[in-house]
Amino acid sequence: MGCRVCSIRLNFGKALSKVSVFFIMLLVFMYLFYSLAGFSHSFPKGTFDLQTSVSEYDVGDDFQDNVRLSEYSRVAHPIRNRTDFIPGLSSVSPKFAWQVIGHLQQQMPERAGAGEAVSRSAMPVSNSFGSKKFPQAIIIGVKKGGTRALLEFLRVHPDVRAVGAEPHFFDRFYDKGLEWYRNLMPRTLEGQVTMEKTPSYFVTKEAPLRVCAMNCDTKLIVVVRDPVTRAVSDYTQTLSKNPGLPSFQSLAFRNASSSSPDAIDTSWSAVRIGLYAQHLESWLRHFPLSRFMFVSGEQLVADPAGEMGRVQDFLGIKRIVGDKHFYFNQTKGFPCLKKPEGSGRPRCLGKSKGRPHPLIPPEALQKLRDFYRPFNLKFYHMSGQDFGWD
Repeated sequence: MGCRVCSIRLNFGKALSKVSVFFIMLLVFMYLFYSLAGFSHSFPKGTFDLQTSVSEYDVGDDFQDNVRLSEYSRVAHPIRNRTDFIPGLSSVSPKFAWQVIGHLQQQMPERAGAGEAVSRSAMPVSNSFGSKKFPQAIIIGVKKGGTRALLEFLRVHPDVRAVGAEPHFFDRFYDKGLEWYRNLMPRTLEGQVTMEKTPSYFVTKEAPLRVCAMNCDTKLIVVVRDPVTRAVSDYTQTLSKNPGLPSFQSLAFRNASSSSPDAIDTSWSAVRIGLYAQHLESWLRHFPLSRFMFVSGEQLVADPAGEMGRVQDFLGIKRIVGDKHFYFNQTKGFPCLKKPEGSGRPRCLGKSKGRPHPLIPPEALQKLRDFYRPFNLKFYHMSGQDFGWD
């Protein structure tokens, strides 16, 4: 009888021991599970979904360019060598972070060229990747003044995020509404500046009031150059697309007659855009002069670092883009971004930039200079800058 009781107690003890081991293992498993869950929550919720189709999101084509340019900044600026431009990546190893970025780049479509419609492609990043804001600064003009170069130079800066293509919201697509416009903007983090550039805004009569209706504190950047060379450049671009175009002088002096042999056709857009003083008057009805930054297209070529310093000061960002970023391309005749260490090649503007201009009779050019002179002097006075075109 005593042995039987001992046997029962022994079996009960073994069973109890097994139950204890089971509960201990369960507790260990739960601890590991919640530890792993807690680690995963260190990433912003839904920051990455690498299985999601790119086309399901709606942020425009700017992410591809800014990932590429952020990589440029990472290499070119060791002090700012970082992965924190995508939330969540700063808490993991750099190797893993850049593997994720590489995966995103592979999913991106080819960037739309300048002048094409804004792409509706997207990036697989959740709403925790910053937020979309209306632009704090807009490059509003002028066509063929150097706006694309300025934007590309600015996009090297890690604190600038800009739409790649021209939105044309305030001149062509205003009826789509401000929310549509904001949705075109790239996502930005605290301290970053949202920008876009559409040069035709400067000459669009309705644009000043529309921009002010969005935000009268918007900073406005106008890149200007000698209106005569600007007109020739404008004509050259049109001629490249339409080889059968009449000569420059026949279009510029279309209204000439025996009584007015020097009459200039100001309705021709190539001539009209260069009347900077007239266009600025419309903008000054809604914005104080302090909201404007006038960039010399000539100085942007001759001294890109100097002009970029002024622009960075105007935007309220640190002077990062400077001499070390530029070299002069003798073939194209304008500055390009240097190749950062560890990258493939230097960055220059496309083939459409730096086209050779057609030969135009000197007397025709002189008549245009005489025509523009009073408008230029008025513009110097209004802007407070002498651009030295006369």
